[in-house]
Amino acid sequence: MTRSSALKRPPAPLPSAPAGEWGTAIDRERRRGRGTGSNASGRYEPLARVAFDDGWQNIDDLPPFKTSVTVDATRRVITRNDSPDISFDRSINPYRGCEHGCVYCFARPTHAYLGLSPGLDFESKLFMKPNAPELLERELSAPGYQPKIIAIGTNTDPYQPIERRHQIMRRILEVLERAGHPVGIVTKSALVLRDLDILARMASRDLVKVALSVTTLDPKLARIMEPRASTPPRRLEALRQLVNAGIPTSTLVAPVIPAINDAEIERILEAVASTGVRHAGYVLLRLPLEVRDLFREWLMENFPDRHRHVFKLIRDMRGGKDYDSSFGRRMTGSGPIAWMIGRRFEIACEKHGFNATSVKTTTRHFSPPLAASDQLSLFG
Repeated sequence: MTRSSALKRPPAPLPSAPAGEWGTAIDRERRRGRGTGSNASGRYEPLARVAFDDGWQNIDDLPPFKTSVTVDATRRVITRNDSPDISFDRSINPYRGCEHGCVYCFARPTHAYLGLSPGLDFESKLFMKPNAPELLERELSAPGYQPKIIAIGTNTDPYQPIERRHQIMRRILEVLERAGHPVGIVTKSALVLRDLDILARMASRDLVKVALSVTTLDPKLARIMEPRASTPPRRLEALRQLVNAGIPTSTLVAPVIPAINDAEIERILEAVASTGVRHAGYVLLRLPLEVRDLFREWLMENFPDRHRHVFKLIRDMRGGKDYDSSFGRRMTGSGPIAWMIGRRFEIACEKHGFNATSVKTTTRHFSPPLAASDQLSLFG
């Protein structure tokens, strides 16, 4: 039979430690279609549990990781932040965890707050907020609320596969449209086209902008990096349809990973330019907390010959560290290699006419939603 061993959590492995030294790798068949290779306990757990084969049952016979969805009984839906290097101060996340399975996702460590693993748990044990639209109406109608653009998709993707069934994002957009409230959306899913009707109406009043992430044009690399996200051709087609519908649209080359996809920057921007998009940005790979070790395991499995080189380049761009969380540097890095990537991106943008204008949304249409308990006036 297969047993679970509970061990006292050891100190964090050194940056040079080989992949898989802690967190035992899960058999490939069990995690087919998933992005990460292990499921180590979260950093707040006093014990780390590792499955092993005691000889009675083959560990390979364990069932595959299936997606489960649990209701998140949150009381508030708008999250505030005061980070000086991002362009918004409030956001909404309809879901916790993300089935897209992107190994590099900087949101993975948030699953540790739930007592779960930032590894396979993050992409298979998901949480949804079915009452998010109702909570949003309540918060928008609160006395003293001042409207500013709300960002959606900055942590986990609002258009991940489970959105097809639960449609929480669509209902959130319906609330924002009725209230005349501006929104900025980031996704890597062509499912955004499902809501083209709402987005087009909002765009006609300068209430929305959409950014679609295009990380690579290589289908094989895309499937390794983002196993359950839309394929590159589908994302490019989604960009084209958004532009044709008159929706302010941009692309993100994110993340840029040295020696993995950085050579594609110019090709990606050329392909995006052909869709009619004229705004673009990029973000350098970020490796906070558990993401570092998950990314190292991923490299060792998929690109073992590049493992040391990739991390050397990362440290060259992060002041000798695996990650620098300093505001102003965490998105773009520092040093000669980071500068070169940034300059290449700028030159490609200039060549294709990107970012020559700015896209702005407005709050002039905002009208607080009428709470269900509010009595309608007798007089118009």
